[in-house]
Amino acid sequence: MMKVKLLLQFRYKGKDSNRVFADYCVYKGKASLSMYPVLPKVSRLDSGGLKVDHRGVMMLTFSPAIGEQKCDWEKKQFFALSSVEMGSLTSLGPGGGCEFFHDPSMKTSNTGQVRKILSVKPMEAVVNNKLQTNDRLTVPITAAEFAVMKTACSGCW
Repeated sequence: MMKVKLLLQFRYKGKDSNRVFADYCVYKGKASLSMYPVLPKVSRLDSGGLKVDHRGVMMLTFSPAIGEQKCDWEKKQFFALSSVEMGSLTSLGPGGGCEFFHDPSMKTSNTGQVRKILSVKPMEAVVNNKLQTNDRLTVPITAAEFAVMKTACSGCW
């Protein structure tokens, strides 16, 4: 019971000395992938309860390589995984794969102009693709790297 209370206090106040979240990065020949949690934003109601203002996500950042051990951070792409999408990703078996589609302009007049696709396939790579552009970044992930990613996804909520 005490841990739940402390976790709610952490998320409300936005600080906690007992929990530390670090980025996890994978650098490959043509691109890099980093992931880090973006914690939910919570506010206190007049009744004393808590309200989720913004749900947390696992942010994936893809950057193209411009040389050996160098990335072009100006051309980085973001893909925010929801908790349900993280569940889909972490539940993949050895031969499983999945795809996620995002429209960053959904619910605006620009709906459909840019669509992002995150594709995860066995024995291939994690791919972030922006449709209607040539921005396609592929990052091959080893089984060990994927295991670390799964652990990171399950440990931040």
